[in-house]
Amino acid sequence: MPTRTPLVLVHGNPENAAVWGPLLAELGRVDAVTLSPPGFGVPAPADFAATVDGYRDWLTDRLEQFRTPVDLVGHDWGGLHVAQIAMTRPDLIRSWASDALGVLAPDYVWHERARVWQQEGPGEESVKQIFGGSLQDRLAVVENIGMTGPTAVRVAAGMDDGMGRAVLTLLRSAAQPVMADAGRGLSAAARRPGLALIALEDVSAASGDVEQHRTAARAAGAEIAELAGVGHWWPVENPRPAARALTEFWGRLDQA
Repeated sequence: MPTRTPLVLVHGNPENAAVWGPLLAELGRVDAVTLSPPGFGVPAPADFAATVDGYRDWLTDRLEQFRTPVDLVGHDWGGLHVAQIAMTRPDLIRSWASDALGVLAPDYVWHERARVWQQEGPGEESVKQIFGGSLQDRLAVVENIGMTGPTAVRVAAGMDDGMGRAVLTLLRSAAQPVMADAGRGLSAAARRPGLALIALEDVSAASGDVEQHRTAARAAGAEIAELAGVGHWWPVENPRPAARALTEFWGRLDQA
């Protein structure tokens, strides 16, 4: 029986590894490895650079520890870290999947809250309100953006001042034209099979609108899976459409 390709998942903001629980249950992948970017669910080392390049280098280092190329999946900012690996270190992966490619489209504009975080002063005040309140306050934030149930409680519990600091540094390092410039390298991601997950009910368009996702996916040579009936927080809200798309995608690779 052939050895199963390792599955590695990377989450985003304001999340921790708890967001993957429902998807992994749907996939039946108890062997999967979930990686939490420093500052997001795990403490960031004092000397860690919480920037676009810093997270790319962190994920590169973690993936180099595997003995074989992995199937790499990312959600939200994790999806952007995954795309960076696909563009720069294809030797570390068999395949990649991301739901955040729209951010790399040439006409992407950061969402309103991100633009606040990118400003000195207003950004600090915003993260203090979002990440510095009581557990009940943080749970209200999580529920307001669309996460509910036990996973939402675990996500809220993981939000802290350290995450707020990482958010500010990361978003400021990603101010345009940084992401548009990175998107010019998307064609390099075609060196490994890719899957663009597009949540059709993502009214926030935090990772771009549907057409921006499609544009970036085409530039990356990725297959497209449009997830009907789910929004930005699909791993918590309803992971079944993504689980089906991922299973079919990996199945085709297994048969190649």
